[in-house]
Amino acid sequence: MPTGKPVPSAKERRRPRTLSTCWNAFRQSPFLPAAVLLLIISAAAGVFAGSYTYAMADPTPRSVPTAVVGAWDREPARRFVAGMEKALDASLKLHPYDSLRAAEAAVDEQRIFAVLDVEATGNTITLHLSSASGASVAQVLQEAAQQVGPAAGVRVTVRDLKPLQRGDPRGLAIFYISLAAVVVGFVGAIQLSVHARDLNPAERIAFTLAYSLLGGFVIAAVVDWLLGALRLPFVESWLILALTMFTSGMVFTMFNTLIGRWAMLPTWGLMVLLGNPSSGGAVSWPLLPSPLGTIGRWLPPGASVNAQHTAVYFAGHQHAFPFLVLAGWTVVSCAVFWIWRHRHPGGRTESAPQSPA
Repeated sequence: MPTGKPVPSAKERRRPRTLSTCWNAFRQSPFLPAAVLLLIISAAAGVFAGSYTYAMADPTPRSVPTAVVGAWDREPARRFVAGMEKALDASLKLHPYDSLRAAEAAVDEQRIFAVLDVEATGNTITLHLSSASGASVAQVLQEAAQQVGPAAGVRVTVRDLKPLQRGDPRGLAIFYISLAAVVVGFVGAIQLSVHARDLNPAERIAFTLAYSLLGGFVIAAVVDWLLGALRLPFVESWLILALTMFTSGMVFTMFNTLIGRWAMLPTWGLMVLLGNPSSGGAVSWPLLPSPLGTIGRWLPPGASVNAQHTAVYFAGHQHAFPFLVLAGWTVVSCAVFWIWRHRHPGGRTESAPQSPA
């Protein structure tokens, strides 16, 4: 039965295919996007491993904000500080305080990571650490102090002002729950774009908000009620996780509006390759390479970790900045999506009402 397509002649079938002909055929085949994805995924694997290794494999302090109380200007104390800076290959950024209580208040405000309380002779120092401010920083400082103290002729006692919770001995649980909120947030938006493609813009925002609220609740409930890994200020932690998920989902939706099917690339790069290693969750900001420590505060993963960390360990000292960062990303993403919603690949066209016969 004839198909209507011209049948190539024997001469045409014998004609060698040119490079241009092969390229045009390849461009029109499903192999071109598959080949592009092959290269992108391979490169992303290397960048992913490299970004986390660069940030976390060898954490080194650059500058550690440290409070000093008492006779910190005596010669033994000066030798100790100089020895610490040499051992750490970093500077202790010293901030004098009139009393230990004032220094502890600065720790609660997360302006200070450690306190050197020097007795009148300068030969006895109590190093007050704050594991909750950064477990990795506290560990590095404690190890250095135990080595430097005897060499400087100073007796050093170490005390932890803000210990970590028993179920989170390494201080990583907050990083993990924030990571879950970030990843599930944009994966949820991806799934909406695939399986609920016909949602209109307002409906898409509403469902993103709905799965964020429910998902944040489930994360908090599993970590606190089921596993008992962290004692959370439940409502505050739940809403931080929900805001993180919603922000992450709307960031993907924004990129999906702007660049269509390749939206996963900038979302993954922003949230996972750059945002999570620089969040300060796995490695505290003073130990991160300085550009990451600065950038991380302005990205959703870092803002989420910051807000959650303060809610769990520094109740009553919550800062507005991380919430402003999350809100800023959310407002921008929603605005871009709404203004250019006609470019989004989803949505449905309402059928026009039929006129009466």
